Amino acid sequence: MARTMNVEVYSRRNETFRVTETIGRRPGIPPRSYGVDLRNRRCDCRRFQTLHYPCAHVVAACAKVSLNVDQFIDEVYTLERTLRVWENEFPVLPDLSTWEIPQTTFELIPDKGLRRNPRGRPQSSRIRNEMDIREKSDGKLCGVCRLASHNRSNCSLRNYQTGQSSRSDRN
Repeated sequence: MARTMNVEVYSRRNETFRVTETIGRRPGIPPRSYGVDLRNRRCDCRRFQTLHYPCAHVVAACAKVSLNVDQFIDEVYTLERTLRVWENEFPVLPDLSTWEIPQTTFELIPDKGLRRNPRGRPQSSRIRNEMDIREKSDGKLCGVCRLASHNRSNCSLRNYQTGQSSRSDRN
């Protein structure tokens, strides 16, 4: 992946670079650019300083100036450090039948007030503000003519707009 990046050297003495990703670009989206500071072990993607392991931008910058990238790998990732972690001996557990089991001196009783009520519609935890307060309206309006005295099922304009005949015409 480091081969597909464009590297500009800002300062060879200070070991600072500008690395631009050219792979995976989508049309209309500008390529991402990252600053790399090898002397302070920093990259704008933050993987280098977080993991203490060179990211692809650092690898590309090292390849540009022919530096060995291994010098930027933290000693935590070395084989010697890994073996040192596992060289300690773990004690063998005794047989399960010889374990001492302490007597319980108290009884755990669940607090029923903390249980969730599974019945009914869940209550909203949204904090309401002035935007949520509705102005008083005259009630429901007809979906066809927008008047408040009736609904769409018994609207007199319904038959004219849909082109259907009324029930009395059919009988």
